[in-house]
Amino acid sequence: MTRIGIAYDRLRTEEKMLLRAARSMGCEACPIDVKTVRAGTGDGRGAAPADAVLERCVSYYRGLHYTSYLEFLGVPVINRFDVASTCGNKMFVSLLLKKRNVPTPETDFAFSSGAALEALESAGYPKVIKPVVGSWGRGVMPLRDRDAADAVIEIRTVTDSPLDRIYYLQEVVDRPPRDIRVITIDHEPVAAMYRSADGFRTNVSAGGAPQPCEHTGDLGEIASRASEAVGGGILGIDMMEDPVRGVLVHEVNNTVEFRGISEVADADIPGMMVRYAVSCVRK
Repeated sequence: MTRIGIAYDRLRTEEKMLLRAARSMGCEACPIDVKTVRAGTGDGRGAAPADAVLERCVSYYRGLHYTSYLEFLGVPVINRFDVASTCGNKMFVSLLLKKRNVPTPETDFAFSSGAALEALESAGYPKVIKPVVGSWGRGVMPLRDRDAADAVIEIRTVTDSPLDRIYYLQEVVDRPPRDIRVITIDHEPVAAMYRSADGFRTNVSAGGAPQPCEHTGDLGEIASRASEAVGGGILGIDMMEDPVRGVLVHEVNNTVEFRGISEVADADIPGMMVRYAVSCVRK
């Protein structure tokens, strides 16, 4: 019997759906609370918790380090360390998308508060400032003028965490009051949704309303190219609709949430994810 591990640090609806899907397929479903894991370089080698693991930690850093350990044990992890490391950092993703000619918003980077202000004054307002590592729209703020920029940068200089010193400044896309999420598995788009909201953030976790969306045609082709750009696996490709340039990819998510999209898509998303994990065991 194939053992499929679901690694988590918070047991959410998605992880429960994956555990049920694994059991329904005749797999041994192995829940792994990463907060309880003890690991090392000694006797741990060979003590594989499962034949393949879907890494689902909310904490980017906790999940990334556990992924590294699983790969040390020789366990296939979805997603691989290199993919998880890339997708957890918005700057890394933007650079790869641009390098692979995937349509994406224009973005400036700065590595000090002074350089960030110079970039803003040179490029002009408005801009969106985003933490390079973060999820659920937290810390994403519009900068409509110099006063707003001064306020946000002052806060960052006070908190002064290592990531506060990296400034990610993106153009404001003239989009409808929604964005698009496409889930890809092994580069193939399998489901999509619109996320509509009255406010600036469209994340389902922040109140965005999921609505059905087709994942074929140009939309699916762009999602597939975005997956290839960052290394594949199971990903959530987030896009915005520009009235002139068409669809732009602005983010690629590693441990993609799928509760909202499962409400409006016909696809058996957790079942597809588990089947992909099983296929990784055989490679």
